[in-house]
Amino acid sequence: MFVGGVIITLSSRISKWVLTVVSMLALFAAFTFGQASNAKASINYGEEVSQVAQRYVNTPYKWGGTTPKGFDASGFTQYIYKKAATKKVIPRTSATQYKEGTSVRQNQLKQGDLVFYATGKKGVVSFVAIYNGDGTFTGVTMDGVKVVKMNGKYWKDRYIGAKRIIK
Repeated sequence: MFVGGVIITLSSRISKWVLTVVSMLALFAAFTFGQASNAKASINYGEEVSQVAQRYVNTPYKWGGTTPKGFDASGFTQYIYKKAATKKVIPRTSATQYKEGTSVRQNQLKQGDLVFYATGKKGVVSFVAIYNGDGTFTGVTMDGVKVVKMNGKYWKDRYIGAKRIIK
């Protein structure tokens, strides 16, 4: 009888284990193949643009460059906007990019906004980068694609404005 009791206990444990596994498989199937699989994740396009831009950190600078072989500032922003989930086509130069979108105050910047600077003639847009959401931008410097703090003296003194291209 003792042996029979062990068998009954083992059989009971196996039955509970099988029931648990089957239940888990049923839940997995319901979530995978049921209505839950039809739900679409909402993309934060600005965050995604910023993340895509940061993947290219250390890509070299190239005057007139528009590819990962080498970028200039506006070639980089144009490439990233088209490459990211936005699939947005924006103009080629920083000056024409500045004419796009909606103006944004610096204290209202969001990830993915374009930030513009006058790095040449005072007051004339000559540089554009992608805002990261933490007081930094990703842009192409003479040292290639870098993440740069906007509050550094050089950049702070040359800031012109920002545009929100993504709705």
